[in-house]
This record gives sequence, C-alpha cells and structure tokens, in this order.
Amino acid sequence: MKYEGVCIAVSDVKQARKFYEELFGLTVFQDYGINISFHGGLSLQQEFDWLLDLPKEQIKSAPHNMELYFEEDNFDDFIEVLHARSDIKYLGDGVKEAGWGQRSIRFYDLDGHIIEVGENMKMVVRRFLDGGMTMSEVSVRMDVSLADLEMLLGD
Repeated sequence: MKYEGVCIAVSDVKQARKFYEELFGLTVFQDYGINISFHGGLSLQQEFDWLLDLPKEQIKSAPHNMELYFEEDNFDDFIEVLHARSDIKYLGDGVKEAGWGQRSIRFYDLDGHIIEVGENMKMVVRRFLDGGMTMSEVSVRMDVSLADLEMLLGD
C-alpha cells in the first residue's frame, strides 16, 4: 500500500486551484474538472457531497481538526507575499516562533481549511549559525542532537 495524499472539499475548484498555484507554486498533475490533483499529493474536490454520497449539509466548513502543512525556504519573502493578499484570514496573531526556533504562520484557505506554513528546518539551523551560534549552541537551542543537525544540513 502507498499513501498518495489528501483530498479536500472546496466550493469553487477554479478559485481554489488559483489560490494554491499562486500562493504555493503548486503545479497540476491531473485536472478532471471538479477534481484537481497537484504534484506532491494535494487534491481539490468540488461537490464533495456527491463524491462521498452525503447531503451537502453534512460537509463541514472550518472543522479545525486538521491542517495542511507546508515548509518554506524563504520564509520572510513568503510572509511578505501573504500579507500582500487581501483574501487571507489568519488563525491567531500571525507569525509565531516555536521553542525550537522554527517560525510559522497559520491561516485559512478560501474554504476554511487551516494551512500552516513553517520555516524550513534547515533554514532555521542556517539562521542560527548565520547569527553567530555554534553548532553546539544550536543543538542546545533546538534540543536536537549534533548528529541530527549535521544530517539535516547534509540534505
């Protein structure tokens, strides 16, 4: 068995496609009109009720029980692009920094699905090193072994 990805319900597949292509640079793998699959495993499905054979009323919006997660190498640039958009509704107070130093932001897509974009972990390590920390200090700061940091930087 092989995991292939996630399919999310959308109200307007054309608008959702534009959103994910513009904001995340996703490219379409397959386009079947009301179902679009992107390279990387994300699929969009309009008329989800029909697909699942459920009444439209049972298809929830903004369930707050899952999120789509992306990592970005150029996190600061992404935040600028995100803030330039007028169609973004944020979850929380904007960019947060986790205890291990990774910055992230959460917001909703056009249909109320939660999206988290986190700073690529390799970039977190690079940011700390560029800021003058030693590998040992980064290891302590991030609570990660030196071996794991070296493996991460080797990718």
